[in-house]
Amino acid sequence: MKIKNSENSLVTSEWVEYIRNINTEYALSTGRTKKFKLDVFGCQMNERDSETIAGMLTDMGYEEVFGDDYADIIVFVTCCVRENAEEKIYGHIGALSKECEEKGTIIVACGCMMQQPHVVEKIKNSYRHVKIVFGTHNVHTFPELLYRYITQKKRVFEVWEKEDRIIEDLPVKRTEKHKAWISIILGCNNFCTYCIVPHVRGRERSRKMEDILAEIRELAQDGCKEITLLGQNVNSYGNDLGEKDLFAKLLYAIEEIDGIKRVRFTTSHPKDLSDSLIDAMKNCKKVCNHLHLPFQAGSNRILKLMNRKYTKEHYLALVEKIKAAIPDIALSTDIIVGFPGETEEDFEETLDVVRKVQFDSAFMFIYSPRKGTPAAKLEQTTPSEVIGQRFKRLADLQTEIATSLAKRFEGKTVEVLVDGPSKQNPEMMSGRTRDNRLVNFKAEGVEKGAFVDVEIIRAGAFWLEGRGGKKRG
Repeated sequence: MKIKNSENSLVTSEWVEYIRNINTEYALSTGRTKKFKLDVFGCQMNERDSETIAGMLTDMGYEEVFGDDYADIIVFVTCCVRENAEEKIYGHIGALSKECEEKGTIIVACGCMMQQPHVVEKIKNSYRHVKIVFGTHNVHTFPELLYRYITQKKRVFEVWEKEDRIIEDLPVKRTEKHKAWISIILGCNNFCTYCIVPHVRGRERSRKMEDILAEIRELAQDGCKEITLLGQNVNSYGNDLGEKDLFAKLLYAIEEIDGIKRVRFTTSHPKDLSDSLIDAMKNCKKVCNHLHLPFQAGSNRILKLMNRKYTKEHYLALVEKIKAAIPDIALSTDIIVGFPGETEEDFEETLDVVRKVQFDSAFMFIYSPRKGTPAAKLEQTTPSEVIGQRFKRLADLQTEIATSLAKRFEGKTVEVLVDGPSKQNPEMMSGRTRDNRLVNFKAEGVEKGAFVDVEIIRAGAFWLEGRGGKKRG
C-alpha cells in the first residue's frame, strides 16, 4: 500500500483498521493479544491526551497492561514544564534500551517535550530505541505513524509546528467511569515569560460548544457523575470564536444535563476571570465550590517580569469578590519561588498574599528555567540556598494555614464521591468533597462512583479522615 503524507492522509479510523487487521492476524496465529502501556507525565491535559492514545491503541487491537507486565508498545506522554520532569523522562526511556533490544518493544515518545527541536535531536541521536516521535498537534496521526513503522521498520519522527483544527470524535479509553476530563480549549495566548506551554501547545483554539455538550451528554448516559473542564486558561474559552462570556454560558448549559452531579474546571487566569463567570459559579448548583486561581508571585515587580498582566491588588480584590459571592469557596493556587531577580522584599509580598487569601491548598515550585522562554535569559542573582530557605518558609506557612482550615471539618459530615480504595491504605476508601478535599474513610459495602456521607473525625493539611460512608439516595 502506498503511504500518504499527513497533509492529505487517510482519516484516523482507516489507519486504525489497517493495524487492527494486522493484530487480528497475529492473535489468530499466536493465540496472543498484543499489549500496550502508558507512562504519563505532567498536567491534566496530558492525562486527557493519554486517554485518546489509549483509545486509539485499544481500537487497533492492543490490550492495556500496567506495572511490570510486558508490553509490545510503551508510550511516553511527556511534560516539559520543569527540568526535573524532563530528566525523569529521559531516565525512564533510557532504562528500556535493553528490553527493546531483547524483546522488540516499540517505544513511542510524544507530548510537550517533543515540540522542542533540541529534544527531538537528542532522542534521535542518544535514544535510538525510541521508534516513533510525535507532538501535541498531531496526536490523531499516531495510528498512521505506527503503521509506517510496523510496515517499513524505519524510525518515524513527525512533529507539527502548529494545528489550526480541533479533531473531534477520536476514540477515548477513559481511566474512570464515574468522572472524566473534558478539554474545552487548547493552547495558550498569555506567554508568561517563565512558561513553555504556549510554545509547545500553540495558540488558543476553542472547541464548539455543541461538541462539548454532546461529549458530556454521552458521558452522562454512560454513568459519569463528575466532569472537569480543561484548558490552559478556561476563562478565555470562546474568545477565538468571537463570543463573549461563552465559558459562563457553557456552565449554564451543562447545568441542564441530567446525570452530571459535579462540574469542576481548571485552570483559571486571574486577568480573565469575569463577573459573569463568578455569577455562573454562584448560580449553577452542579459547579463545585472550588477554584484554582494561580497568582505565582505577590510582588508587582515580579508579576510584571513574569508578564502576568495583573497586580497584587487586582488579585486580592478579585478574591474578595469571589468570596463575597461564594462564601464557602475553597481556593487553591500556584506559586513560584526564586524567579530571577526576586528579592527578600518581593518574597515577603508573596507571603503577604498567602496570609491574606488563606488558600486551602497550593502547588509551590522553585523556579525552573525553560529553554526558549524569555525568563531563561534573565540572570539568577539569588543563591540557591536562599531560594531553598524561602521555599521552606512558604511551605511551612501554607501548611499551617491549610491545617487550620481543615480542622473546621472535624465533627462535620461531608458529601464524598468515592474514587475507590485509598492508595496509602487499601483497607480504607478514598474520595473527594465538593471543595476538592481528599477524604479517607472506613465503610462497608461502599462502591466506587457512589456519593456517600462521611463524618470527619480527624483533619490534616492535605487530607481528612472519616467514618460512616452512608450512601446517599
